[in-house]
Amino acid sequence: MMRSLWSAASGMIAQQTSVDNISHNLANVNTTGYKTEKAEFKTLLYQTLQTRTTTANGEQKPISAQVGLGTRVASITSHFTQGALLASESYTAMAIAGDGFYSVRAADGNTYYTRNGDFKLSVGNDGNITLVTSDGYPVLDTNGNTITLPGEVSSSKIQVSTEGNIGYVDGNGNFVNVATIGLFQFSNPAGLEKLSNSLLAVTDASGEAMNEATAANLTRSEVRQKYLEGSNVQVADEMVNLIVAQRAYEMNSKAIQASDDMLGQANQLKR
Repeated sequence: MMRSLWSAASGMIAQQTSVDNISHNLANVNTTGYKTEKAEFKTLLYQTLQTRTTTANGEQKPISAQVGLGTRVASITSHFTQGALLASESYTAMAIAGDGFYSVRAADGNTYYTRNGDFKLSVGNDGNITLVTSDGYPVLDTNGNTITLPGEVSSSKIQVSTEGNIGYVDGNGNFVNVATIGLFQFSNPAGLEKLSNSLLAVTDASGEAMNEATAANLTRSEVRQKYLEGSNVQVADEMVNLIVAQRAYEMNSKAIQASDDMLGQANQLKR
């Protein structure tokens, strides 16, 4: 009887995690470059009740009697499908169409990756301007260097090609190329470690970052200036998943109540 109590309790804990994850998806429905996440479950250990027949010779049964001991969260997987491209008035807004990621250098000096292309311009002490994220982290080019433009260049003069070449239009109307924005891909992007501020860190599970400019056999991504990539969260799907998780949570609580009633009936047999 106690097995049912603990199995149902594990189900309630797992479904609570699922609801937490759905809430996180809904909270980021308008977050630029956000990728929806899905909780996945696996069964816990099985307890063997019987492996032999009840006949006199006690032969092995063709199918043993085993009962499971509940469930737990196996993983929370990010799905890196393309989000909608949303028009922006900013000349430093850049959406990725494809499987690539931008690389940025954080305050700790490490390189991280993101799909959030809502970039800004930061004026340095030398008067030049640097392409940065909304948190001030420099965006890196294909060689791992910061992207710097002359201080006299206005944002409206900045141009970015679909190949990621960034530059500006000079006084003579000529395009001056400054750098190529770094775009990187991963063998298993779902294995990236999710950090705050829409940043992703490389792990053993994700594999090393592959530079689209130098790696062979990669389908090149495109950069779309004056566009932002919206999240790929489908609100209708998340609401359905929320209902399913809520009902599963309710059914597990009913199982606990039923087990409690059965234990109460067993305790009253002596009366």
